[in-house]
Amino acid sequence: MNKVTPISLSVFLRYFSLCFIVISAVACSNKDTIKPSSDTFNTIKAVSENEKRNTLLLEQAIKASPQDDYVLGPEDVIDIDVYEVEDLKRTVRVSPAGFIKLPLVNNIKAAGLTVAELETEIGKKLQQYLQEPAVTIFIKEYRSQRITVLGAVKNPQVQIVTRQKFLLDLLSLSGGLAEDAGDICYVQRGGGTVIINLNELLMKGNTTLNIPVFSEDVIHVPKGGVVFVDGAVKNPGSFVMKGTVTLSQVIAMAKGFNDDAIKDQLKVYRNSGTDAMEIIDVDYAKILAENGSDFVLKDKDVVIIPKSSAKAFWYGFVNTLRGAISFGGVSFGAGL
Repeated sequence: MNKVTPISLSVFLRYFSLCFIVISAVACSNKDTIKPSSDTFNTIKAVSENEKRNTLLLEQAIKASPQDDYVLGPEDVIDIDVYEVEDLKRTVRVSPAGFIKLPLVNNIKAAGLTVAELETEIGKKLQQYLQEPAVTIFIKEYRSQRITVLGAVKNPQVQIVTRQKFLLDLLSLSGGLAEDAGDICYVQRGGGTVIINLNELLMKGNTTLNIPVFSEDVIHVPKGGVVFVDGAVKNPGSFVMKGTVTLSQVIAMAKGFNDDAIKDQLKVYRNSGTDAMEIIDVDYAKILAENGSDFVLKDKDVVIIPKSSAKAFWYGFVNTLRGAISFGGVSFGAGL
């Protein structure tokens, strides 16, 4: 029976080192190239489609006139004008019981009717006194105000409110800001737009920005910008931008680099406005070494961190040796 002779430790180490040198040489000549995955581009496309839908909804809300389908209620104040009858022109408040009082027609039930319906009702009652009376009504004060809240809030919808309300009141009624909300809020009013910095209002307590809101206002909280990180980082994925976001910040959001990351060959894929994306090469190692200005990212940028096959092999080799290995009576522990 043949006896197996144990291999000496020195022979094993020389053999293992030779294998490592050969494999390292091959790995160094072939760095991995990482491109944005199809899932990443699909996510970007989905974000763009959501923005288009939200923009369309916003445009529809701005164009719609709340007076067209607003149902009158107690305490609403309306202006009434009857063409060429100055004595019937007046401003009246709907009573708590829901009625208004006019000359010639006395009490008329207004609560529960739209403006068009009330105009028709008054016109019918005036027909016995006037020939084809033309009645026009304008809502001067809304008891129940229709204020539309859209965008990155937890419960976007048309809010029906009474009395004077402020921006924070409407955001609260809508469930508060969503997690992906940006730091800017737009209040559309008539043909103008009021821009509110939510960071100043909510975080710094600048209460002057808590503006009063009125019927027909449209409050729009856009989502924050989104950047995507893929490749040799510990937590790749998409991240919401809050204000200006730099490359260093988004790498920190991704929990930092993996050991096999190539820091001087980062690539940023950016929307160029055409079918082809703009590719920007970034030397992050130089940014760190010079401690200078950081690279500022834009909405929907895709940051790719390539990885080195040689580094990947080396750290895999080290991790293997760190596991307890017993060979020829010699043990390599975690202290290697």
